[in-house]
Amino acid sequence: MEKSELRAYLTDAIRFWEPGRILYNLTLAAIVGTYFAIAYPSSKATLTLDFCLILFLLAVLANVAYCAAYVVDIFAQASGFRETWRRYRKILLVIGTVFAAIITRFIAMGMFGSNR
Repeated sequence: MEKSELRAYLTDAIRFWEPGRILYNLTLAAIVGTYFAIAYPSSKATLTLDFCLILFLLAVLANVAYCAAYVVDIFAQASGFRETWRRYRKILLVIGTVFAAIITRFIAMGMFGSNR
């Protein structure tokens, strides 16, 4: 693989995945916000410095997990299936976002003591 090919694959991956990161983060934030609201006013007591630091850490880890898509994307683009992959990689974005949303839901339920 030439340097210019790798650069093209990386540029294409960034153009696709970074706008998706906004949707991904908004989805996860909406889930946490919803469970906070459901448990309100008792959830208000959880807003401590330590809680905010843990929430920040979890948000960073969620974004590190999001970056795993780049590895798959670069390898798929370098294969003979590049055009097919580019048409269907939205499926990976949706599946990954749903997977992260499920994990986020369970974590938010535990954080705010919700049984719903």
